[in-house]
Amino acid sequence: MPGSGPKTIAFLGATGGCGFSALRRAIEAGHNCIALCRSPAKLEAKLDEFFPERPTNLVIREGNAHHVAAVASCLLVPPPPPSPSISSSQRQSEKRLVDAVHFSVGGTVSFPSFSMDDPDVCKKAAKALLDALDTLRNDDGATGRPLLVVISTTGISTLGRDVPIPLVPFYHYALRVPHEDKRVVEKTLFACQERFVLVRPSLLNDSSRTDRPVRVHVEGPATGIERCEIGYFISRNEVGRWTFDNLLEKADEQIEYEGKAVGLTW
Repeated sequence: MPGSGPKTIAFLGATGGCGFSALRRAIEAGHNCIALCRSPAKLEAKLDEFFPERPTNLVIREGNAHHVAAVASCLLVPPPPPSPSISSSQRQSEKRLVDAVHFSVGGTVSFPSFSMDDPDVCKKAAKALLDALDTLRNDDGATGRPLLVVISTTGISTLGRDVPIPLVPFYHYALRVPHEDKRVVEKTLFACQERFVLVRPSLLNDSSRTDRPVRVHVEGPATGIERCEIGYFISRNEVGRWTFDNLLEKADEQIEYEGKAVGLTW
């Protein structure tokens, strides 16, 4: 049950808006967090805005989300502290995967070229994540099935239009490159055997508003569109809040959105 005890949650892409919003809430709720960052100093600077002292329930690891070994280093629950009742061999032999992974890896589109420095940034990170899970299970005997919360995007559904008609040309032309990358990620997740939820926000902004209800679109390959919600914008802060409250915080439950895509919009 949610709140039954601290969870261990890994964050890939935690310096970004959605990822950091979810990470901040997980830290505040007392969960044990492991964040993989290419530039730890960037994350530390953002943390200073919210935490006067460095949180003791956060471990920051420097590394690239495209490297399997770096990702794998974030996916195991740290062994318990030394105790007379637990032998050293027991502490090292019991390897358990984290309870959840928040995946918000992404890149920035350059205008006016509509290109990206790495057009495969998401698909490479998603492959590294799945390969890391396989490696830890097969080579190290790790147990557990973490919930993978993967930030995707609206505009790439194969089941129907999920963006307002006026935005269709913008999505089709300006966001073509990142959307191709996200499509591969979604296809990979739908074909895997892991627990996952795809989160598809509308166009993201940095609004600090928290008084607007978040509308949730739900669809799945087996069920089709279960609930249709279409909108223009949502804030990064609210996406992080929603994913924490409804997915990460409930990672030890059977979540109604598992194996599906949820669209978030105002």
